[in-house]
Amino acid sequence: MLDRIHLTIIREVERQGSLTAAANRLHLTQSALSHSMKKLEQQLGTQIWLREGRSLRLTQAGQYLLAVANRVLPQLSLAEERLRQFAQGERGTLRIGMECHPCYQWLLKVVAPYLAAWPDVDVDVRQKFQFGGIGALFGYEIDMLVTPDPLYKPGLHFQPVFDYEQVLVVGPGHRLRNATSVLPEQLAEETLITYPVEVDRLDIYTQFMMPAGISPKRHKPIETTDIMLQMVASGRGVAALPRWLVNEYQDKFDVTPLRLGKNGIAKQIFLGIREGEMHIDYIKAFVELAQRQAQ
Repeated sequence: MLDRIHLTIIREVERQGSLTAAANRLHLTQSALSHSMKKLEQQLGTQIWLREGRSLRLTQAGQYLLAVANRVLPQLSLAEERLRQFAQGERGTLRIGMECHPCYQWLLKVVAPYLAAWPDVDVDVRQKFQFGGIGALFGYEIDMLVTPDPLYKPGLHFQPVFDYEQVLVVGPGHRLRNATSVLPEQLAEETLITYPVEVDRLDIYTQFMMPAGISPKRHKPIETTDIMLQMVASGRGVAALPRWLVNEYQDKFDVTPLRLGKNGIAKQIFLGIREGEMHIDYIKAFVELAQRQAQ
């Protein structure tokens, strides 16, 4: 009764905005697409769409089927790809999602020996997800999520692999250069440079400034670490970064890491995995290698 093509059509109509565009995308005629969905509606005894002029609006049943499509279709695609790889003697692809901008340098240190140890496994790194990192794990867009902010949900396991400290970075002529730590109010007149992440996911805001009722004079998001540290070294602002990353760049830039508050901000990097796949050998091997690399 309910076939894969029905779910594909529902998802594509939602993505494209019309039956005509969806039909073109799926290489079907509009009449064939409409006929297929009308037949399904008759079999189910309920409507999937309501027409509003030239547009379509999903009914409650249609919304439910769209949620099923978004959950099931990626799993079917992954299963087909894995079976194709098995048939060709390949092990598969480890798809890693990143929710941690500065973790690329750390990840490279893990990926290089991993690829050497597992020559029949490819690695794909992704940063943009349709429904966020957790949604990408549940939706089978990725197999592993690198994140400093785990969200514990049934069906997911988060393994801590790396401890670090979040610090403030200042340039050579900055007034706080010789301090050992900083207070939130000392950042009230600063230009704060961070990666382009939502404020409610930036530790320097949520764990340091917001509790004290402080905000910086200006917030400047910058995508790349090199440009960020060049700006700091040139006196264009201060930055929030992991201490280990600052240490790696100190031979290149004249910058100083300062502790945020008396006790600092301690963080961890986690690898998120679906619980049902923790036993897969090449996934388990990556986690173990990441833990060894951090020691």
